Amino acid sequence: MLLELVLLLILGILAGTITGLTPGIHINLVSGLLLAAPTTGLNPVYLVTFIVAMSITHTFLDFIPSVFLGCPDTDTELSILPGHSFLKDKRGYEAVHLSNIGSILAIVILLVIFIPAIFLMKNFNSVITGLIPYLLIVVSFIIIFTEKNKLKALFAFLLTGFLGYALSAFQFNQPLLPLLTGLFGASNIIISIKSKTEIPPQEITKTKVELKRPIVGAAISAPFCSFLPGVGSGQAAVIGNTFIKNDQRQFLVLLGIVNTLVMGFSFISLYALGKTRTGTADALKQLVGSMNLNYLVLILIITILTGFVAFQWSETLAKFFAVRFKRLNYRLLSYSTLVILVIIVLLVSGIVGILILIISTLTGIYCIKLGVKRTNMMGSLIIPTILFYFGIV
Repeated sequence: MLLELVLLLILGILAGTITGLTPGIHINLVSGLLLAAPTTGLNPVYLVTFIVAMSITHTFLDFIPSVFLGCPDTDTELSILPGHSFLKDKRGYEAVHLSNIGSILAIVILLVIFIPAIFLMKNFNSVITGLIPYLLIVVSFIIIFTEKNKLKALFAFLLTGFLGYALSAFQFNQPLLPLLTGLFGASNIIISIKSKTEIPPQEITKTKVELKRPIVGAAISAPFCSFLPGVGSGQAAVIGNTFIKNDQRQFLVLLGIVNTLVMGFSFISLYALGKTRTGTADALKQLVGSMNLNYLVLILIITILTGFVAFQWSETLAKFFAVRFKRLNYRLLSYSTLVILVIIVLLVSGIVGILILIISTLTGIYCIKLGVKRTNMMGSLIIPTILFYFGIV
């Protein structure tokens, strides 16, 4: 049995590598395909091992395309903001390295706080869930009123919020894919092409970063994601950064922590509350039914093993991309990336998804031209979440 578990662990890491590096191919899609496959008679422990290893690996590697290609996953849209700046400053590898530091810290944090987290989830679920929309309202005000031009910031926040809210009127697969791809990915790529951005040769550099602030920020924000499906790691990072201000390097660490920690919390939430916070947690619930302590311990062990392997693997791949990046024609790569994004959105979300992609891309370009911080475009997720918890959508 041990040999089979090791094999499934390796296969899960390979699958997480594919989903992490390929924009548009999400772990939820692979988990869904796995559930649809004929696995009758196969020990659920093997499938749990595969899914958890894939999920944790994905949270490490999905920063690489966000930084080097400007293609966001639904959990890494904010990494483009400082990540692209690092890329233009010859430090694309460092941006990925900082997020990797955050992700490996998340594994340690998860082990330290998982018992208190279970206690809080079981005893304060309803109280904390009730506070979430009000907390998001406070965060929204802070995001807007820390801008120099508050009216433009408010307009960008409300405009993207309306766009996110309007998605509820459409019925199509993976609505966040075209929305976030347009706002944070395609818009950024098109502006880079138009401005003829030149990406210099990358340097493999590492600099020390103070970790206290991102750790505290993640500790404040990430647990909220365990109580509701509407707040993603991007929003959690905004919450954490609102209360504990981080510089660009610390913010990348914060994003790494939150991205991996939210995935870990989704497994703990499944055990403590029986709720499925992520698509992979939902897949686990369908596989094992009620999550017992034995499965939770297994998941934590897999998480630890996968985390340390994925850290080294992501560092290696980031160096590989950084060293060879200048050999590529960035302009041609940008056009190719746009074409790939359109194809992925068409295949996953259909014609309606393409329409949303066009609208969200134009909206993203307009908001960037307003000269306000791109975090204001998080209104696309925050406003619908607030409305959801007030029962409006």
